[in-house]
Amino acid sequence: MRVARAGGYACRVLTFDEYQQRVLASARPLPAERRPVAEVANLLGLVTAEPVHSSVSLPGFTNSAMDGYAVWSADLRGATPDTPVVLPVAGDIPAGDTRSLELAPGSCWRIMTGAPLPTGADAVVQVELTDGGLEEVRLREAVPAGTALRHRGEDVQPGDEVLPAGTRLQPRHVPVLLSSGVGEISVFPRPRVAIVSTGDELVAPGEPAGHGQVVDSNGPMLGALARECGFDVAAVCRSGDSPEALLATVQELTGAADLIVTSGGVSAGAFEPVKLAFTGSDDFEFVQVAMQPGKPQGFGTVSGTPVFALPGNPVSSLVSFLLLVAPAARVLAGRDPEVPTVEAAVAEHWTSPPGRQQFARVVFDEDGRMVRPIGGQGSHVLGGLAGSQALAIVPAGTTEVAVGETLRVIPLDGLA
Repeated sequence: MRVARAGGYACRVLTFDEYQQRVLASARPLPAERRPVAEVANLLGLVTAEPVHSSVSLPGFTNSAMDGYAVWSADLRGATPDTPVVLPVAGDIPAGDTRSLELAPGSCWRIMTGAPLPTGADAVVQVELTDGGLEEVRLREAVPAGTALRHRGEDVQPGDEVLPAGTRLQPRHVPVLLSSGVGEISVFPRPRVAIVSTGDELVAPGEPAGHGQVVDSNGPMLGALARECGFDVAAVCRSGDSPEALLATVQELTGAADLIVTSGGVSAGAFEPVKLAFTGSDDFEFVQVAMQPGKPQGFGTVSGTPVFALPGNPVSSLVSFLLLVAPAARVLAGRDPEVPTVEAAVAEHWTSPPGRQQFARVVFDEDGRMVRPIGGQGSHVLGGLAGSQALAIVPAGTTEVAVGETLRVIPLDGLA
């Protein structure tokens, strides 16, 4: 860490890793909540705060693993294709049959996959080993006891842990969750994120921008990022350049949000409302981070709610959200904060500023193993941002990115 002076005041300069770790160190999971398993669609993406234990056996009854005939295996001794055993068929047992049925010695039941095994049967002969008879059937092969059966409790016993704490619920978890006989589970809720765009020059999306005005794209973009990352959006709103108005807006949002993000008003200019609103607070700090884009940053709390003050240039806001806000919000949600990366080789040379870790907008080649820069790397360049597929991480000590060099890359698709 070093100290620089900007706009007449001392400003700390941190490496990206130093600042990210400071932010993450202040994040704690939100209080867990108990939610009904019946509302499983609303649980997807949430993280279990406690292990989930089954209260029932799975399967709940011994059933057939295939379509065929339920038999007593001893009745089939000596059966071959040339000398089949012929047995009368007592009837059909479809899946979902709730009758309590018995198998008489010297007979069989035609049974479907998943149907409960009748008492007295100890095996199922698959239909392909028979002539498929309805009143009597020719069974062409002897089978040992236990053939083609799913035994009660062979998968899960009562009390078994079916999902450990820390599981992020996905569609593949739904069957065991719904089948385990559990009515409620404990999960961490989705963080509620509020977005505040600052600046008197902003106009609402859909309104014409006059001379000196710009459409507020940051607010909707950050809201969309929050949703894509798996968080709830409590509000997307705007505030002018009055520090008093901004502070009032942020304070009002603390009751509705678990985390607040502002964009703009954190640079070294004379009219920086976020900086004016919070400078001097013991609960807020503004720093310069050795990263491109996204150098000016602020972080603190208002009424106990974390507040991220991001720079106003759209690319800087996007990168800052993905690398700083989203990891902290994942901690609130009980998730791993690490930003997923892949490795890719450089297909085209570009430069990186000295002493700053660069997050360059890049596109993949056809097989996804090489990347090349797209558009200018300025934090205001929107065309290149729209066409980018990933952020390539260039270490602070690198000023020339060479063809063939391998970099860690953050894909911009699948952020949840």
